Amino acid sequence: MQDLLDSSAHDSRDPNPWLAMYLDDSIPINLRTKQALMRDNNSASARLLLPLIHFFSKIAMFFVHVIKFILPTIFNSSKTLHRILAWGLKHFVSPDANLLIFRHFHVGSEILEFIAANIEGLELKTSPLKPKDFEDVKDDLFLKHDLNLYNFIINLNTELKEKSITISTVRKLDLSMITVDQFDHIEFPRGRSNILDLRSAIELFTPFYQFFLTANDFVRASNSLQLDETIAIYTARILGTPGHLGLVNNKHPMIPITTYSAAYRLALHGLAAETLHEILVNIKLGNVNDGIVTPIND
Repeated sequence: MQDLLDSSAHDSRDPNPWLAMYLDDSIPINLRTKQALMRDNNSASARLLLPLIHFFSKIAMFFVHVIKFILPTIFNSSKTLHRILAWGLKHFVSPDANLLIFRHFHVGSEILEFIAANIEGLELKTSPLKPKDFEDVKDDLFLKHDLNLYNFIINLNTELKEKSITISTVRKLDLSMITVDQFDHIEFPRGRSNILDLRSAIELFTPFYQFFLTANDFVRASNSLQLDETIAIYTARILGTPGHLGLVNNKHPMIPITTYSAAYRLALHGLAAETLHEILVNIKLGNVNDGIVTPIND
Protein backbone atom coordinates (compact mmCIF):
# COMPACT_ATOMS: atom_id res chain seq x y z
CA MET A 1 0.00 0.00 0.00
CA GLN A 2 2.85 2.38 0.66
CA ASP A 3 3.75 2.30 -3.06
CA LEU A 4 0.47 4.09 -3.74
CA LEU A 5 1.72 7.20 -1.94
CA ASP A 6 5.30 6.91 -3.23
CA SER A 7 5.89 9.03 -6.34
CA SER A 8 9.12 7.14 -7.06
CA ALA A 9 6.95 4.17 -8.03
CA HIS A 10 5.18 6.24 -10.70
CA ASP A 11 4.87 4.60 -14.11
CA SER A 12 4.17 7.18 -16.82
CA ARG A 13 2.59 4.46 -18.99
CA ASP A 14 0.26 3.37 -16.19
CA PRO A 15 -0.20 6.29 -13.76
CA ASN A 16 -2.15 5.61 -10.58
CA PRO A 17 -5.06 8.10 -10.36
CA TRP A 18 -4.99 8.00 -6.55
CA LEU A 19 -1.30 8.93 -6.48
CA ALA A 20 -2.21 11.96 -8.62
CA MET A 21 -4.99 12.91 -6.21
CA TYR A 22 -2.70 12.39 -3.20
CA LEU A 23 0.04 14.63 -4.61
CA ASP A 24 -2.40 17.33 -5.71
CA ASP A 25 -2.91 20.07 -3.11
CA SER A 26 -5.69 22.04 -4.82
CA ILE A 27 -8.31 20.68 -2.39
CA PRO A 28 -7.63 21.37 1.33
CA ILE A 29 -7.87 18.22 3.44
CA ASN A 30 -6.29 16.77 6.56
CA LEU A 31 -3.15 14.81 5.63
CA ARG A 32 -4.01 11.57 7.42
CA THR A 33 -7.56 11.73 6.06
CA LYS A 34 -6.18 12.15 2.56
CA GLN A 35 -3.84 9.18 2.95
CA ALA A 36 -6.65 7.02 4.30
CA LEU A 37 -9.06 8.07 1.54
CA MET A 38 -6.60 7.40 -1.28
CA ARG A 39 -5.63 3.99 0.15
CA ASP A 40 -9.34 3.26 0.59
CA ASN A 41 -10.08 4.17 -3.04
CA ASN A 42 -7.24 1.93 -4.21
CA SER A 43 -8.16 -1.04 -2.00
CA ALA A 44 -9.14 -4.46 -3.34
CA SER A 45 -12.51 -4.02 -1.65
CA ALA A 46 -13.26 -0.82 -3.58
CA ARG A 47 -12.17 -2.39 -6.86
CA LEU A 48 -13.71 -5.84 -6.49
CA LEU A 49 -16.47 -5.80 -3.86
CA LEU A 50 -17.99 -2.33 -4.25
CA PRO A 51 -19.67 -2.94 -7.66
CA LEU A 52 -21.33 -6.12 -6.36
CA ILE A 53 -22.32 -4.64 -3.01
CA HIS A 54 -23.69 -1.54 -4.75
CA PHE A 55 -25.90 -3.70 -7.01
CA PHE A 56 -27.32 -5.87 -4.23
CA SER A 57 -27.72 -2.89 -1.90
CA LYS A 58 -30.09 -1.19 -4.33
CA ILE A 59 -32.15 -4.39 -4.69
CA ALA A 60 -32.34 -4.74 -0.90
CA MET A 61 -33.38 -1.09 -0.55
CA PHE A 62 -36.22 -1.62 -3.03
CA PHE A 63 -37.64 -4.55 -1.08
CA VAL A 64 -37.22 -2.77 2.24
CA HIS A 65 -39.07 0.21 0.74
CA VAL A 66 -41.97 -2.09 -0.20
CA ILE A 67 -42.01 -3.75 3.23
CA LYS A 68 -41.93 -0.40 5.01
CA PHE A 69 -44.79 0.87 2.84
CA ILE A 70 -46.97 -2.12 3.77
CA LEU A 71 -45.81 -2.46 7.39
CA PRO A 72 -44.41 0.96 8.40
CA THR A 73 -43.92 0.13 12.09
CA ILE A 74 -42.24 -3.26 11.69
CA PHE A 75 -38.80 -3.67 13.28
CA ASN A 76 -38.34 0.01 14.11
CA SER A 77 -35.41 -0.10 16.54
CA SER A 78 -32.60 2.44 16.53
CA LYS A 79 -30.88 0.56 19.36
CA THR A 80 -30.76 -2.67 17.34
CA LEU A 81 -29.55 -0.77 14.28
CA HIS A 82 -26.65 0.86 16.11
CA ARG A 83 -25.61 -2.40 17.74
CA ILE A 84 -25.42 -3.92 14.25
CA LEU A 85 -23.48 -0.89 12.97
CA ALA A 86 -21.00 -1.03 15.87
CA TRP A 87 -20.49 -4.77 15.36
CA GLY A 88 -20.06 -4.36 11.61
CA LEU A 89 -17.61 -1.48 11.93
CA LYS A 90 -15.51 -3.37 14.45
CA HIS A 91 -15.33 -6.69 12.62
CA PHE A 92 -15.57 -5.96 8.88
CA VAL A 93 -14.56 -2.37 8.07
CA SER A 94 -10.95 -1.50 7.26
CA PRO A 95 -8.90 0.76 9.56
CA ASP A 96 -8.80 3.49 6.88
CA ALA A 97 -12.58 3.46 6.41
CA ASN A 98 -13.17 3.43 10.17
CA LEU A 99 -10.87 6.41 10.56
CA LEU A 100 -12.84 8.35 7.94
CA ILE A 101 -16.16 7.45 9.61
CA PHE A 102 -15.10 8.30 13.16
CA ARG A 103 -13.35 11.52 12.12
CA HIS A 104 -16.52 12.72 10.45
CA PHE A 105 -18.41 13.08 13.73
CA HIS A 106 -15.56 15.06 15.32
CA VAL A 107 -15.13 17.32 12.29
CA GLY A 108 -18.87 17.95 11.89
CA SER A 109 -19.28 18.79 15.58
CA GLU A 110 -16.44 21.31 15.45
CA ILE A 111 -17.87 23.03 12.37
CA LEU A 112 -21.25 23.54 14.09
CA GLU A 113 -19.49 24.78 17.23
CA PHE A 114 -17.51 27.23 15.09
CA ILE A 115 -20.65 28.68 13.49
CA ALA A 116 -22.42 29.03 16.86
CA ALA A 117 -19.42 30.77 18.43
CA ASN A 118 -18.88 33.27 15.63
CA ILE A 119 -22.29 34.89 15.28
CA GLU A 120 -22.43 37.96 17.50
CA GLY A 121 -25.35 37.99 19.93
CA LEU A 122 -26.14 34.31 19.47
CA GLU A 123 -26.58 32.08 22.52
CA LEU A 124 -26.86 28.67 20.93
CA LYS A 125 -25.68 25.46 22.57
CA THR A 126 -24.53 22.59 20.39
CA SER A 127 -24.46 18.87 21.12
CA PRO A 128 -21.03 17.66 19.99
CA LEU A 129 -20.64 14.01 18.98
CA LYS A 130 -17.05 12.83 19.34
CA PRO A 131 -16.98 9.01 19.50
CA LYS A 132 -13.83 7.40 20.86
CA ASP A 133 -14.69 3.70 20.41
CA PHE A 134 -17.29 1.32 19.03
CA GLU A 135 -19.29 1.44 22.26
CA ASP A 136 -20.03 5.10 21.53
CA VAL A 137 -21.62 4.06 18.24
CA LYS A 138 -24.27 2.06 20.13
CA ASP A 139 -25.65 5.26 21.70
CA ASP A 140 -27.70 6.09 18.57
CA LEU A 141 -24.65 7.89 17.15
CA PHE A 142 -25.70 8.07 13.50
CA LEU A 143 -29.30 9.03 14.26
CA LYS A 144 -28.18 11.73 16.70
CA HIS A 145 -25.84 13.12 14.04
CA ASP A 146 -28.78 13.73 11.70
CA LEU A 147 -31.03 15.09 14.46
CA ASN A 148 -28.29 17.44 15.67
CA LEU A 149 -27.91 18.96 12.23
CA TYR A 150 -31.61 19.69 11.75
CA ASN A 151 -32.04 20.92 15.33
CA PHE A 152 -29.01 23.17 14.91
CA ILE A 153 -30.45 24.82 11.80
CA ILE A 154 -33.92 25.18 13.33
CA ASN A 155 -32.65 26.59 16.64
CA LEU A 156 -30.10 28.83 14.92
CA ASN A 157 -32.57 30.45 12.56
CA THR A 158 -35.26 30.75 15.23
CA GLU A 159 -32.86 32.74 17.41
CA LEU A 160 -31.60 34.80 14.45
CA LYS A 161 -35.16 35.85 13.63
CA GLU A 162 -36.19 36.48 17.26
CA LYS A 163 -33.14 38.68 17.90
CA SER A 164 -32.96 40.19 14.39
CA ILE A 165 -29.37 38.95 14.03
CA THR A 166 -27.64 38.67 10.66
CA ILE A 167 -24.77 36.30 9.99
CA SER A 168 -21.92 38.52 8.87
CA THR A 169 -18.15 38.61 8.46
CA VAL A 170 -16.18 38.31 11.70
CA ARG A 171 -12.83 40.10 11.85
CA LYS A 172 -11.59 38.24 14.92
CA LEU A 173 -12.58 34.61 14.70
CA ASP A 174 -13.00 32.25 17.62
CA LEU A 175 -11.30 29.05 16.47
CA SER A 176 -10.78 27.56 19.91
CA MET A 177 -12.98 24.55 19.09
CA ILE A 178 -11.09 23.67 15.89
CA THR A 179 -8.52 20.96 16.59
CA VAL A 180 -5.44 20.37 14.47
CA ASP A 181 -5.94 16.63 14.70
CA GLN A 182 -4.31 13.80 12.74
CA PHE A 183 -6.52 11.34 14.65
CA ASP A 184 -3.75 9.23 16.12
CA HIS A 185 -5.61 8.64 19.39
CA ILE A 186 -7.88 5.81 18.18
CA GLU A 187 -6.56 2.39 17.12
CA PHE A 188 -8.88 0.53 14.77
CA PRO A 189 -8.98 -3.27 14.36
CA ARG A 190 -6.76 -4.81 11.70
CA GLY A 191 -8.14 -8.36 11.67
CA ARG A 192 -8.38 -10.58 8.61
CA SER A 193 -12.04 -9.67 8.19
CA ASN A 194 -11.46 -5.89 8.36
CA ILE A 195 -11.40 -5.40 4.60
CA LEU A 196 -14.42 -3.29 3.62
CA ASP A 197 -13.71 0.10 2.07
CA LEU A 198 -15.72 3.18 3.01
CA ARG A 199 -18.28 3.14 0.20
CA SER A 200 -18.77 -0.64 0.38
CA ALA A 201 -19.45 -0.31 4.11
CA ILE A 202 -21.93 2.52 3.52
CA GLU A 203 -23.68 0.61 0.73
CA LEU A 204 -23.88 -2.50 2.91
CA PHE A 205 -25.17 -0.66 5.99
CA THR A 206 -27.73 1.53 4.15
CA PRO A 207 -30.44 -1.18 3.82
CA PHE A 208 -30.06 -1.93 7.55
CA TYR A 209 -30.39 1.79 8.24
CA GLN A 210 -33.54 1.90 6.12
CA PHE A 211 -34.99 -1.27 7.68
CA PHE A 212 -34.53 -0.48 11.38
CA LEU A 213 -35.46 3.22 11.26
CA THR A 214 -38.87 4.68 10.59
CA ALA A 215 -39.44 5.86 7.03
CA ASN A 216 -39.43 9.44 8.32
CA ASP A 217 -36.07 8.99 10.07
CA PHE A 218 -34.49 7.42 6.99
CA VAL A 219 -35.75 10.04 4.53
CA ARG A 220 -34.72 12.83 6.90
CA ALA A 221 -31.23 11.32 7.19
CA SER A 222 -30.92 11.14 3.41
CA ASN A 223 -32.16 14.69 2.90
CA SER A 224 -29.77 16.01 5.56
CA LEU A 225 -26.87 15.41 3.18
CA GLN A 226 -28.01 18.34 1.05
CA LEU A 227 -27.58 20.61 4.07
CA ASP A 228 -23.87 20.67 3.21
CA GLU A 229 -24.70 23.73 1.13
CA THR A 230 -26.52 25.42 4.02
CA ILE A 231 -23.66 24.91 6.49
CA ALA A 232 -21.13 26.06 3.88
CA ILE A 233 -23.12 29.26 3.28
CA TYR A 234 -23.23 30.03 7.02
CA THR A 235 -19.46 29.60 7.21
CA ALA A 236 -18.87 31.67 4.07
CA ARG A 237 -20.83 34.57 5.59
CA ILE A 238 -18.73 34.41 8.76
CA LEU A 239 -15.40 34.17 6.90
CA GLY A 240 -16.33 36.58 4.13
CA THR A 241 -14.67 34.17 1.70
CA PRO A 242 -17.18 32.18 -0.37
CA GLY A 243 -14.57 30.35 -2.48
CA HIS A 244 -14.96 27.05 -0.61
CA LEU A 245 -18.61 26.81 -1.71
CA GLY A 246 -17.26 25.40 -4.97
CA LEU A 247 -16.17 22.28 -3.06
CA VAL A 248 -19.76 21.45 -2.04
CA ASN A 249 -21.56 18.85 -4.15
CA ASN A 250 -24.62 18.06 -2.01
CA LYS A 251 -26.78 21.08 -2.79
CA HIS A 252 -30.31 22.45 -3.01
CA PRO A 253 -31.85 21.04 0.20
CA MET A 254 -35.30 22.36 -0.72
CA ILE A 255 -35.43 19.86 -3.60
CA PRO A 256 -34.69 16.40 -2.11
CA ILE A 257 -32.98 13.63 -4.06
CA THR A 258 -34.06 9.99 -4.06
CA THR A 259 -32.79 7.92 -1.13
CA TYR A 260 -31.25 5.39 -3.56
CA SER A 261 -28.28 7.73 -4.02
CA ALA A 262 -27.77 8.20 -0.27
CA ALA A 263 -24.61 6.06 -0.02
CA TYR A 264 -22.69 7.98 -2.69
CA ARG A 265 -23.88 11.35 -1.38
CA LEU A 266 -22.85 10.32 2.14
CA ALA A 267 -19.28 9.89 0.89
CA LEU A 268 -19.46 13.36 -0.69
CA HIS A 269 -20.88 14.70 2.58
CA GLY A 270 -17.83 13.38 4.44
CA LEU A 271 -15.46 14.99 1.94
CA ALA A 272 -17.27 18.34 2.15
CA ALA A 273 -16.99 18.35 5.94
CA GLU A 274 -13.29 17.47 5.80
CA THR A 275 -12.44 20.21 3.31
CA LEU A 276 -14.36 22.87 5.24
CA HIS A 277 -12.74 21.80 8.51
CA GLU A 278 -9.27 21.94 6.93
CA ILE A 279 -9.96 25.48 5.73
CA LEU A 280 -10.70 26.45 9.34
CA VAL A 281 -7.55 24.62 10.52
CA ASN A 282 -5.44 26.54 8.00
CA ILE A 283 -6.92 29.84 9.17
CA LYS A 284 -6.17 28.90 12.77
CA LEU A 285 -2.57 28.06 11.88
CA GLY A 286 -2.22 31.26 9.85
CA ASN A 287 -1.60 29.33 6.64
CA VAL A 288 -3.82 31.60 4.53
CA ASN A 289 -3.23 34.93 2.91
CA ASP A 290 -6.43 36.60 4.02
CA GLY A 291 -6.56 40.12 5.31
CA ILE A 292 -10.17 39.77 6.43
CA VAL A 293 -9.81 37.40 9.35
CA THR A 294 -7.46 37.31 12.31
CA PRO A 295 -7.45 33.90 14.00
CA ILE A 296 -7.18 33.71 17.78
CA ASN A 297 -5.41 30.96 19.68
CA ASP A 298 -6.86 28.44 22.15
